[in-house]
Amino acid sequence: MTSDSLQPPTGGTGAVPGRRSLGETFRSTLGLLVSLLTYYRPRWPGRALERLYGEFIRRDDLCFDIGAHVGNRVRAWLNLGARIVAVEPHPECTRILQRLYRSQPRVQLVQEAVGARSSFRNLRMSLLNPTVSTFSTGWIESVRRTRGFSRVRWEGNVPVKVTTLDALISQYGEPAFCKIDVEGWEADVLQGLSRPLKALSFEYVPAAVDVALECLELLGGLSKYEFNWSEAETARLGSNDWMGPQAMAQRLRGLPSDARSGDVYARKV
Repeated sequence: MTSDSLQPPTGGTGAVPGRRSLGETFRSTLGLLVSLLTYYRPRWPGRALERLYGEFIRRDDLCFDIGAHVGNRVRAWLNLGARIVAVEPHPECTRILQRLYRSQPRVQLVQEAVGARSSFRNLRMSLLNPTVSTFSTGWIESVRRTRGFSRVRWEGNVPVKVTTLDALISQYGEPAFCKIDVEGWEADVLQGLSRPLKALSFEYVPAAVDVALECLELLGGLSKYEFNWSEAETARLGSNDWMGPQAMAQRLRGLPSDARSGDVYARKV
């Protein structure tokens, strides 16, 4: 049985909730605490995020957060008056999202992953760094050679259900904006989309830049887009001028492998 089967994969090892040692539980709790302190600290640039996303999102717009993690984008989008479908497969992150946002009528939480087709896949877990849990072993091999990832450990896996963007659109409607941040799985997410969206973003990691380049190609097959970028968590666009796909690809290829990651923003022309 392959990981693309419609049956859950079996034989996952380590990092599985309910089967952890005391040390694994401690590392998982510490990792989640670091994520919460990072994304919800008092000086976090929430207003800057709202200004950034305010270029794409209007009140009552539907937005998809694919890879919601602990929900800092959800918070910013709520302040803009958006309706949100927050999709997150990581079981502990999902529990945090439930605690923070389950009483919000404008937020729909979906404990699934998104990919090219409906299936089950094994999520590779990092206990101390839950934000870099991923489905892509190739992405892990690419990034772990860089200084920023050299100490990250992926200690096991957990099977999760995978849906598609097309299926989410069929159920909830077409989003005005879609954020995709799934640690090397961004192109797979876009492979499950058959129609152009008005605006979206996807993460780029210079050490695994081929993923972002594939995303540019996939979007080009759906419609004509123009592009911008935002580095790391600066919450601002990198240029006053939007560029075509070739210029964006050239910029991405020119980044050193140990440069900071960020997000590419795309809007339909």
